[in-house]
Formats: sequence, structure tokens, C-alpha cells
Amino acid sequence: MFRVTADSLEAYLAFDPDRTADLGQLHALMRQTAPSLQRHFHAGTPAGEAGMRMSMIGYGRFRYAIKSGKTASWPVIGVALQKNYISVYVAVTRDGKPLVPCYAGRLGELRMGGNNFSFAAFDDLKTAAVAELFAEAAAIVRADGENPVRYMQGN
Repeated sequence: MFRVTADSLEAYLAFDPDRTADLGQLHALMRQTAPSLQRHFHAGTPAGEAGMRMSMIGYGRFRYAIKSGKTASWPVIGVALQKNYISVYVAVTRDGKPLVPCYAGRLGELRMGGNNFSFAAFDDLKTAAVAELFAEAAAIVRADGENPVRYMQGN
């Protein structure tokens, strides 16, 4: 399994020099379209706690909750290096459904999941659609800071 071994934002950004520029371009797009979501390093959650174990670059924060009631700090938007691509996780809903599928086929995505999409290189992305997604996610969270919490609880 591919695992990023980093303990800070700087180490994460430098982990794969071949993709540092892609992460930088994605960050610039995020700053333009969703400046309210502040960038930070997310170390992942410890075993037995709510959330995924992998580290990532986070934008914004909320309290991720699972049915047991356990919670953990989690990014509103997370960016994770994978072996062959970069994944973007968006923990925001529109009308009670994950936001990412509303943009299916418009992002230039390599793959798409229920709340994420992946790409091989920033130049593969359709930046206007990605910018629209980021701006909408930030606007939803600004208007309703509990939106990601309800999504993750399955409400």
C-alpha cells in the first residue's frame, strides 16, 4: 500500500517532488475559489478512532462523527497523494447528497467515488469546473457549518 510518510505540511508537499507542482497549482486554485478554507496538515486518525488513517493536506476543518458517537477533526476538503494519482475528498452535501457526483464527468477526473475524485496531473483537470466545486463547497460550509457533520453521520 502506498503511504505518505510525512509529519508536517512542508514534508507532505515535498514527499513526491514529481507532483509538488500539481499540489501547488491545486492550492492556488483553492486559494482563488475557497479562501475561507484554510490549508493545514492532517496526520490521519489513530486506529480505533473515527476517520481514515492516511495523512493528507486539509482545507477547512469540521468534527467528523460516526454512529458510535466518536468524533475527530477532519478536513472539509482533503487532498491526498496516491501511488498513481492525487485524490480530492469533499465532505460536503447538496440537498443531503454528496456534492462531488454533481460534477461527474465535468472535472477531468481519472476516477470518481461517492465523495472524491482523482487525477494524474493538474493539467488533466478542467479547472473551471473544479473551481466551481471548491467554491460551492466553501459556500455551503459558510452557510451551514454543520453540513459535513450531518453527512458523515448519515443523516
